[in-house]
Amino acid sequence: MRDERFFTVDVAPDGDGLVSHAGAALLAETADRVGLTRELSEALAGVRERQGKHVPGRVIRDLAVMLADGGDCLSDMRAVRDQEPLFGAVASDSTAFRLVDQIASDPTLLGALRAARARAREAAWKLGVRPKRIVIDIDSTLIGAHTEKEGAAVNFKGTFGFHPMLAYLDESREALAGMLRPGNAPAHGAGDQIAVLDEALEQLPLKVIADPEREIVLRADAAGSALDLCQAARDARIGYLVGFDLTKQVRRAILSAPEDAWHPALRQDGGEREGAQVAEITELLEFYDWPEGSRVIVRRERPHPGAQLTFTDLEGHRFQATLTDLAGDAVELECLHRARANAEDRVRAAKQTGMENLPFREFALNEIWLEISLIAQDLSVWAQKLCLEGELAICEPKTLRYRLLHTAGRLAFHARRAILRLQASWPWAGELAAAFARLRALPLPAG
Repeated sequence: MRDERFFTVDVAPDGDGLVSHAGAALLAETADRVGLTRELSEALAGVRERQGKHVPGRVIRDLAVMLADGGDCLSDMRAVRDQEPLFGAVASDSTAFRLVDQIASDPTLLGALRAARARAREAAWKLGVRPKRIVIDIDSTLIGAHTEKEGAAVNFKGTFGFHPMLAYLDESREALAGMLRPGNAPAHGAGDQIAVLDEALEQLPLKVIADPEREIVLRADAAGSALDLCQAARDARIGYLVGFDLTKQVRRAILSAPEDAWHPALRQDGGEREGAQVAEITELLEFYDWPEGSRVIVRRERPHPGAQLTFTDLEGHRFQATLTDLAGDAVELECLHRARANAEDRVRAAKQTGMENLPFREFALNEIWLEISLIAQDLSVWAQKLCLEGELAICEPKTLRYRLLHTAGRLAFHARRAILRLQASWPWAGELAAAFARLRALPLPAG
């Protein structure tokens, strides 16, 4: 007896038709179903100098599937390559690297990749991915580097690596845009925020951008760059909810606000948050260069027991100010802005989907890797939105991989059809089978 088992396990290498990572095929089929594979192939058609075995668009798709499946470097392509019955012929590591190098050497190809992703997003939205409210979150994050790499530098926290700026859609969790930056880039640089915002807007369908009835909201912790960022949002005809500095004028206005101006703050579930209040102090401030119609909303809250107060905490309260041009109740708008914390979840998922490790020495190559990571993140959330229900439709990458993507099965062929047989006792076998069925029931993309 070992570990309370009353049997021994004999191992024999004589199985037939067994495949692992069977659920990852759902991601590859999602890419095909929304037209992403075709769009990538058309965007990179000029790269294919001869009629070789591997189409460049398929190579990028397989790289994205590999990252969504948990890989973090080119050599992890073998997890897909070794499952040829499911994924077909997959490029070698050297072939994939040559393609990444070709894209990096021609800036127009990176733009072509992004345009292909935007067209696939439009198709995915038509199938049901489109969020009800379009809220774009912009945030930066730190990525460590353990060796000397081009662009890696010491950041404001004293660690070494990169400092990319990212943009996500809040409700649908889609990855809209990303800009790779050196580690010493400012966390809230207005120029970079505006550039990422422009790229994020280019990812939205033209019909959505042109619709006069649509509402698009930018959320950011803008700090000192708020003025430039808000003006850029105004120029793009979108609303904004950004963090606002607690200047001396703002602190004076907070202290002069009457007590009846404060109203109970809301939790994200709509209930009142105990110990927190919200007030609008716009009329107590003097605006000079801010866009017309700007409003300042302040939240005050008692720190949790044991929290260290700072010099900006007045009368035992913590304060956070929000600048917005949106109409509506101040309490509800403040609650909407605090939901910006969801961006931290998106960044965490991104680091589980290829962004934690930028594998190349050259900065331009890592830029392409970042773009492929964004594609992988989109593939995951599109598959969840279109094919899954309940907790699986919103779970994080590690959970999705354990329950579905890394599921093993037996692939059998009969009458020119392949049947993937899953272990009946696996708790999520039914959900995986239903996901494939829902995907097959979706209409094929035009073209």
